[in-house]
Parts: sequence; structure tokens; C-alpha cells
Amino acid sequence: MKSMKLILAITVITLLASCKSNEKNEVVIDPSNIKTEGAPIIAELTSPPFVPKPVGDRPAKKLIVNLEILEQEGEMADGVKYMYWTFGGTVPGSFIRTRVGDEVEFHLKNHPDNKLPHNIDLHAVTGPGGGAASSFVAPGHEVTFSFKVLNEGLFVYHCATAPVGMHIANGMYGLILVEPAGGLPKVDKEYYVMQGDFYTKGAYGEKGLQPFDMAKAIKEEPDYVVFNGKTGSLTGDNEITAKVGETVRLYVGNGGPNLVSSFHVIGEIFDNVHIEGGSMINKNVQTTLVPAGGAVIVDFKVDVPGSLVIVDHSIFRTFNKGSLGILKVTGDENKTIYSGTQSDNVYLPEGGTIQTMPGNKSASPTIAVTLPERIAEGKSIYSTTCFACHQPNGEGLPNAFPPLAKSDYLNADVNRAIEIVLRGKTGEMTVNGKKYNSVMTAQTLTDEEIANVLTYVYSTWDNSKKEVTKEMVAKIRQENK
Repeated sequence: MKSMKLILAITVITLLASCKSNEKNEVVIDPSNIKTEGAPIIAELTSPPFVPKPVGDRPAKKLIVNLEILEQEGEMADGVKYMYWTFGGTVPGSFIRTRVGDEVEFHLKNHPDNKLPHNIDLHAVTGPGGGAASSFVAPGHEVTFSFKVLNEGLFVYHCATAPVGMHIANGMYGLILVEPAGGLPKVDKEYYVMQGDFYTKGAYGEKGLQPFDMAKAIKEEPDYVVFNGKTGSLTGDNEITAKVGETVRLYVGNGGPNLVSSFHVIGEIFDNVHIEGGSMINKNVQTTLVPAGGAVIVDFKVDVPGSLVIVDHSIFRTFNKGSLGILKVTGDENKTIYSGTQSDNVYLPEGGTIQTMPGNKSASPTIAVTLPERIAEGKSIYSTTCFACHQPNGEGLPNAFPPLAKSDYLNADVNRAIEIVLRGKTGEMTVNGKKYNSVMTAQTLTDEEIANVLTYVYSTWDNSKKEVTKEMVAKIRQENK
């Protein structure tokens, strides 16, 4: 009888030792003591922007992860090549999905054609270097190590081979999701988005194979700040999609290596934000910070159709360095939630008289007469009005803003070009064989200013040399009133 009591006491003590209480005094099982059940399973790995199927209510398992390192040339932007170092052949690397209590058997394989050794540091790992100490692998070799998944959340992984910053800057990062027991709440759509900053010898948009620039990286002056490894990765044919009424979850990471992201979706408010990828949830958030080497989970419901623009709200990065994406929402309009334009009337503050501050004399505008003078004046207007979207070299932003350089669309119809500058344009157009779907607002320029800036554009970048006059602009302005 005494031996039975002793066995019972030991059993109770063991159970209590494996449990702890949370703030609500609920008993929570220590993840390190969760036992795996059934046969091992092979982890499903996906390339961005897609994620593996949810874990759901499956028990903890032995999960086998097979991840291959590939050094391969890819496209950073239109005509711009870069030698990426990747986990799984993509930037960011393959998405890994686990649950608390899983025992992960990790196989890291360095392709024999690669030039360098690498390793992996998973922020979800409790152990030396997050696994980096056990995973250093030379080309043509495979290493294996295991770890118990203890903490739920969304975690970054990256290469940690010296020089660490260079390996990360070349694209060696990704996300591993650890779901709680029972899984995350269900949503209709899930996507994988990860920001990174890249440093190239050539300036933004410079053609050809661009090598990594260590000096720029040390000074933290990237030429590209992009989602999913390249400009246009989430625009055009690569847009992510949803339907009105659906709930969307974005798993957002920031590989860095240097910059913090101010993640924002224009036209949406995040219903739930898992702060820094952890368990704490904030609600009704407009923009959320994602540190370098950090992550966040955002959930929201889409209520109206349209193109929701995904940005780093450090906004010059978006329009000048590439961190722009589109979530295309289709379905029925809801005029109660969003009416669209209801009117567009002339606004004349304090009457119709143009006023100046007392004591200031308005300088007479410079009147350009000769063609060279008009081109010079047009260049000045372009540099303050147009270059942010269309770029100083007229090449535009891939999949966002169309090029003006060697533009078949521009050269085909000068009156159409005048009309667009006068009144703006929204919707799809095809320029040099590529589709663009963006917005250009009407420009508040005089007839002479429009004529000069268009003359500059037509006279530059191998365009048609067409000279636009203020009389031509005035005619279009009058005809379409």
C-alpha cells in the first residue's frame, strides 16, 4: 500500500513539474514536455508569397525539414541582375510552418555548385546560435540537427556565417511560424511578405549584373528596398488577391540587414496585430513597425473592392526604391463604407483673387523662348514634379509607374500625353509591351509649363523630338472642358 502511495505521489509531482500557471491561473503544459505522436512527417515548404497549409488541431509531431541552399542569379528589377544567396531558391527563403511541441529534424543542404559555406540561425530555436553552431555546411554537404519548438510566434531565420551582414544582404533570410496548440484562428487568405534592403555597385535601375557593395551596406545606404526579393514581386501579374468579405492574414518579416520597416496597407486598418510576431495582440492599427530581424502577423477583413497598396511607409523607399505591392480585392461595391468620388468642384479660397503676402513682390516668371531654353526649363520642372515616380532617367518604376524613356505609348499620341498631364489618368495601360495599372494625378501647371516639360521629355531618352507648344496645350484644355 505504501509503495502505491509513493508511486502516486511521484506521478503527481512529475505532472506538476511539467505544468505552469498563466496570468489567468489556467494550467499550461510546459512545451518541453509535450510528447510527439505518430509517425514523422515531412514539412511542407512554400515559396513567397504563399504559405503552407495551417497546422490546425494536429498533435505535436516529429517534423522533418529539408532546406537547400542555392546561390543563383536572379532579377532585382527590369534589366538588373543580382547574384542571390538563397534558402530554397527564393528570397525570402521557404516558409516553414510548425506548432508548439514539435520536434524538428532539420536537414540543411549546400548545393555542390555553390561557392561558399553557409549555416542557419533560426530565431525560433533555443540553443547556441539558433542552430548556427550546429549547421555550418560546405558546398556539396548536408548537415542535420534537431530542436524542440518551445515558443509560439512568427520568427525570422537567416544565415549567420561571417560576414553575417553580407550573407543576409544577399537574400539569406526567411520565416518560420510556430502555431499554438490547436492552431491560429482561421482566415480566408494567407500570404508571406518579407522586406529586405539591397546594396549594389550600380545606382537604382542601372542595367546588368550588379555586384554587392559592402561600403554602401556599412553606411546603410541601400539602392533597393523591396518586398520578396525584387521590385514588382507583388504587382502586376504577381498581385496577391482576395474577395470582398474575406479575412486576410499577412505574415510579414524584415530580413534587413539594416532598415526598420513601417509596414502599412493603404486603404485598410489591421484588425489584429501580433506585436513583433509574438502572443500579444494589438487592435485597429494603421502602421506597424517591423525591426530588422523581426516579424509581425496582421489580420484584416476586406470590405470594398479595389487595389490596396502595400508599402513601407518610410515612403520614399516605396516610390523610389521598390517596396510596393498590391492586394487586389474583387467583389461588389459598398457605397456606405466607401462612396468613391461624389463631386469635383473648383475651390477658390477667400474668393477668386490670387493673393500674395504683404511686402513680397512676386518675381516675373522666366519665359523660355528658344528650344534649348524650353528644354532646360522643362528639365527643371521635371526634376521637381515628375522624377519621383518616373525616375531621373525616365525609366519609371517596374510594374508601378511606366517609363517615359523610349516610350511607345508616349510617342504614339502627343495630344493624349497633354491630356494626361492636364487631367491625370487612372487604370491600365500598356507601355513597351508591359502592363501598368496605377494612378497619375492631374498636374497644377500652366500651359507653358506643361508644354516645356513635355518638350523636355520628348527631346530626351531617345523619344520622338516632338516640340509641344503652349498653344497645343491650351487647345486641349479648352476642347475637353
